[in-house]
This record gives sequence, structure tokens and C-alpha cells, in this order.
Amino acid sequence: MKNEELTEKIIGAAIEVHRELGPGLLESVYEECLCREFAMSRMRIERQKELPVIYKGMPVGGHYRIDLVIGDSVIVELKSVEMLLRVHEAQVLTYMRMSGIGIGLLLNFNVDILQNGIKRFVL
Repeated sequence: MKNEELTEKIIGAAIEVHRELGPGLLESVYEECLCREFAMSRMRIERQKELPVIYKGMPVGGHYRIDLVIGDSVIVELKSVEMLLRVHEAQVLTYMRMSGIGIGLLLNFNVDILQNGIKRFVL
């Protein structure tokens, strides 16, 4: 599946979850429901994937957790916040750079219309 087609499927699944649940719930609830949508579509996902912090070629002991990695080619970071901030965007871009995955989606479920809470990033 091409990356553009994959991101369209991810966004479609997120819209379905948002239609069903609406805004105002915890991020973990949206993550669980989104994973169920992906499973029904037989999409390969990694949930809460650990990403070690490497400094000058050596691990420094810290780990970050990427909310979702879809098909080894798209990072999905979920939020349920009043408004997306630059720090949220920086988080996705950092995960992309550190993982070598060139496409990222930042999805904020705490909006009236999910399309207003979607940001796509390409390295």
C-alpha cells in the first residue's frame, strides 16, 4: 500500500472513531478504539512503540513511546487537547527523525470536526 493511501485509511479510521465517540474523552480511549478500527481493516500496527534516545551513537537510557506506528511507515501521535501547540508538532517531527519514518500524523480528537484536528508531516 502506498503511503498516501495508507494515510487516507488512517484518517478515515480516525474520523469514524470521532464520529462514534465525539470530542472530550481521554487520549487512551481514542487510541483503543482506533486500534480496533485498524484491526478490523487488517492494518499492521505497533502500539506504544518504544523509541530509545541515542546520543552520538550511544543509548542514553531514556525511551520515548510513539503512540502508533502503522505499517512501519506512518507515525500517528494522538492528542485530546483544547488546542495543538508547537510542542506537539515538534514531538511528532522528533519521533520521525529519531525513528527514520518519514510520514507523521498528529490527530487531536478534542475538536468538533476531526478534520480541524489533523496535521500531516513529511520529512
